[in-house]
Amino acid sequence: MPRVKRSTKRSDRRKKILERASGYFLTKSKLYQAAQEAVERGLKFAYKGRREKKRQFRSLWIVRISAAAKLNGTSYSQFVNGLKKAGIELDRKILADIAVQDAAGFTKLVEQSKAALAKTAAA
Repeated sequence: MPRVKRSTKRSDRRKKILERASGYFLTKSKLYQAAQEAVERGLKFAYKGRREKKRQFRSLWIVRISAAAKLNGTSYSQFVNGLKKAGIELDRKILADIAVQDAAGFTKLVEQSKAALAKTAAA
């Protein structure tokens, strides 16, 4: 039975892992097994982080909208509820951007929100 010649597959695979681990501390960047463990762990955190980033940005947008709504004399929940009742469909990312960039425009949105809430309360 002839011996198995692996060509460059093994070395290519190892080289790829070691390249990904470049910059890691001590043996994690030099020795294959330690590098492989470190790279797998890093990829796991990267996967998790990409999902957490979405949550963190949404909460940041909510904090910004809430602060701007309080400056205009309403709470975040009343503001968002009023927008929904007024039929204004803006997501939190856009609302936070308006709150930071355009205070006058945000004030108009708050007024429309308050008007929609007053209209539904009267009905």
